[in-house]
Amino acid sequence: MIKYYKKEKHGVLKELDKPEKGAWINVYPPYTHEELKKLSDELDISTDFFIDSLDIDERSRYEQEEGVRFIVVNIPIKNENEDENGHEALYITAPVGIVEVDDYIVTISAFKNLVVDHFLNSDVKSFQTGDHSLFILLFFERTVHYFLHFLKNMNHQRNLYEKELYTAVRNQELSKLMRLQKSLVYFVTTLRDNELTMLRMQRTDFLNINDREEEKDFFSDIMIDMNQAQEMAQIYTNILNATMDAFASIISNNMNTIMQRLTSITIVLMVPTLVASFYGMNVPLLGQQSPHAFARVVLFAAVLTISIVWFFMRKRLF
Repeated sequence: MIKYYKKEKHGVLKELDKPEKGAWINVYPPYTHEELKKLSDELDISTDFFIDSLDIDERSRYEQEEGVRFIVVNIPIKNENEDENGHEALYITAPVGIVEVDDYIVTISAFKNLVVDHFLNSDVKSFQTGDHSLFILLFFERTVHYFLHFLKNMNHQRNLYEKELYTAVRNQELSKLMRLQKSLVYFVTTLRDNELTMLRMQRTDFLNINDREEEKDFFSDIMIDMNQAQEMAQIYTNILNATMDAFASIISNNMNTIMQRLTSITIVLMVPTLVASFYGMNVPLLGQQSPHAFARVVLFAAVLTISIVWFFMRKRLF
């Protein structure tokens, strides 16, 4: 699905039937290889830019070739394939390609995502399709925003899972934490790559904003937020690793406690069974001719059982 947009003078993002100067071209799934090839021919750029942007393992980078500026930035997305069994991460990262050529700027991604949707569905006042450098900076800013948003969400989920783990005896609770751990691994790696890429872009003035003071300050603020997101991801990773180690021991202790209680109950139930076994033998027994023989046996078994229960409770074995 290839669509063309342009920001009009009164600030409304208008969808176009065909590309115009100053237009933003967004490539969203579903699309075919033929559509990408046709677009590359229209813009006179290599299809490699599009193919690289669709590679889920593509790292953040930038390059300039024959008047075309190409940026790959990885953004956070919710994993559509995540399940309840702990096999998939809750959140993953995916590359988005930004191609700047002549009077057009192109964004392409293999997944629908909140970053691009923000520009499509929200009224971003400072967003102008014709100002490519500002568009890229706003894209970076929104990327960092969603990294921070998802990190806070994961930390909140970790706190909820911790409460469940205090009484847990199954691995299902640990599996939930493992899903968060996988997500944080994606985030830590991606944030580091994004930060290094943006630092190089800032140092080399890849966006040509050295003579634009507001954009330079905006880029510096984005770098501060990016560093904050990276530190948050690292801190949450360390906390989660320590939590998983601690609660693995807690689950083991909870299981040991349950086994101890079951063993104590078994011993208590064994006492009347043992007494009844003795008096159930086909041999002469003391007091068997008494009319109160059965009551005495029951009373004797009850006294022994209560005594053992009292002993276990005193030793806190129940």
